[in-house]
Amino acid sequence: MRRLTLLPISLEMMFLLGLILFIGCQAPVPGFDVVLINGTIVDGSGSRPFTGDIALKGDTIVRVGKLTDQEQRRSRRVIDVEKMVVAPGFIDIHTHSDYTLLVDGTAQSKVRQGVTTEILGEADSAGPFTGKAKPGHPYGLNIDWRTLGEYFQRLERSGISVNVGSFVGATQVRRCVLGEESRPPSKTELEEMKNLVNEAMKEGALGLSCALLVPPNTYHTTDQLIELASVVKPYGGIYFTHIRSEGEGIQNAIKEAIEVGEKAGVPVDIIHLKIADRRLWGRMKEICDLIESARNRGLQVSANQYPYIAGQNDLVALIPPWAMEGGRNKMLQRLNQPALRARMEKDILEGIPGWFDHYLAIGDWDRCQIASVGLRKNKCYEGMTVSAIASTTGKRPTEVIFDLLKDEDGSVPAIYFLMSEEDVRYAMQRPWVSFGSDGSAVRLDGVLGQGKPHPRWYGTFPRILGKYVREDHVLSLEEAIRKMTSLNAAKLGISDRGLLRAGMKGDITVFDPGRITDKATFQKPNQYAEGIEYVFVNGVAVMDRGDHLGTKPGRIVRRNIRN
Repeated sequence: MRRLTLLPISLEMMFLLGLILFIGCQAPVPGFDVVLINGTIVDGSGSRPFTGDIALKGDTIVRVGKLTDQEQRRSRRVIDVEKMVVAPGFIDIHTHSDYTLLVDGTAQSKVRQGVTTEILGEADSAGPFTGKAKPGHPYGLNIDWRTLGEYFQRLERSGISVNVGSFVGATQVRRCVLGEESRPPSKTELEEMKNLVNEAMKEGALGLSCALLVPPNTYHTTDQLIELASVVKPYGGIYFTHIRSEGEGIQNAIKEAIEVGEKAGVPVDIIHLKIADRRLWGRMKEICDLIESARNRGLQVSANQYPYIAGQNDLVALIPPWAMEGGRNKMLQRLNQPALRARMEKDILEGIPGWFDHYLAIGDWDRCQIASVGLRKNKCYEGMTVSAIASTTGKRPTEVIFDLLKDEDGSVPAIYFLMSEEDVRYAMQRPWVSFGSDGSAVRLDGVLGQGKPHPRWYGTFPRILGKYVREDHVLSLEEAIRKMTSLNAAKLGISDRGLLRAGMKGDITVFDPGRITDKATFQKPNQYAEGIEYVFVNGVAVMDRGDHLGTKPGRIVRRNIRN
């Protein structure tokens, strides 16, 4: 017999053999964290839907297309979303969740609509609070921050299920310098206001926002707004404006918005474009033509809207401007004086030149509904119209308003039925009009579940997809989703969200196109939407098979910065 001769093995070869054996004994390394397969992909660009797969790794989309069986097997989780629509997470460009997110960071009413990013800060932003600005205690919160940047830090510490971006409010910086005074700022005071805007932009604000319909917001002049808006230009910020009138003065109000943007050299987005006056119904084309004329001149002017014929403001919006001089406490004092009450009633019923009078715009007290109150004795009025309360109490409608404002410390959220369905639909079909809820992130229980708010808080995005896409065919599915995602991201300058593309952040909404619908109504608004199955924020599941998981992967989003 021959002897077997063993050849010597070097140390290097032994190490290599050992490494091969070690690797061979390990479980396969996952290729992706989450894979969504067989979905109808509507990528946010406006392109036609296609069937495909999407892969997430960490907080990022890494593949869009078709994955092999082997790639699926090597993934940590595979979700079959056949017959479902896979879209970018919806970006709500106009919200009032500044403080509700600190009460409950899970943003239940928004996540259940498919929203993954909330944009805050209309006029009264959550910062800065310096100088003469007096922090209150919304929802009993302790405002322990002084700048917008510190507010962002507070949000991140408390945890949020959605991403958050914010404008800096023009009225907020005005309050810091002038308090509630109606006088124009001196040159030095205007410079102080501009410095505050500049600091907020450094901290991550998306631009300057204003609301010019009700005092003290009305105290801003066009020239002052141009000065303030000019500050955001070096940062690539935009001018985000609730225009000065949505009724008889709407054309001049839009011209003012265009002028501010043109002279400041910044893009303009008009908040919730609408004709909010029954006397002007049917003239939305004229308004849109005015904006398109500016666009044809090369100006970046656009708008957003919500899909309802009613808006929510406050009963205080019915108070004439002269009665608001000096702030809320002065107004409440005037409500105690019979002669001044009589003067207010006359102005409300007859109007004042240049003032957007909500009563004349709605034309009937049946079209003004109380949304929420604080006092137990007034709870019975929630959901009732002013005319119904007047009939029940034996008071004149204006007395109802005055007395409620006195009882409720000068603020009573109310719903005004101001618009026509035809005007809403015409604006909805303009390619430069995107979607925002103008609502707050709330939930069904606790302090955030009180009252009867506008149903847009719970139903905006599913309403568009259910009513205006599936049922009424006002928009195609791909166009509606573009207006909820990439169009809003482009306006805001958020470069890493709004599209399903490799390299974009993992914000994804998956819904059943045949079932998605809003449940909230004006009489029963506190109802979650249906049909949203999965929501991912920064690659982390927040909704799973229709259940909110309570996870809080949200981040602060800033303009032109990858987060």
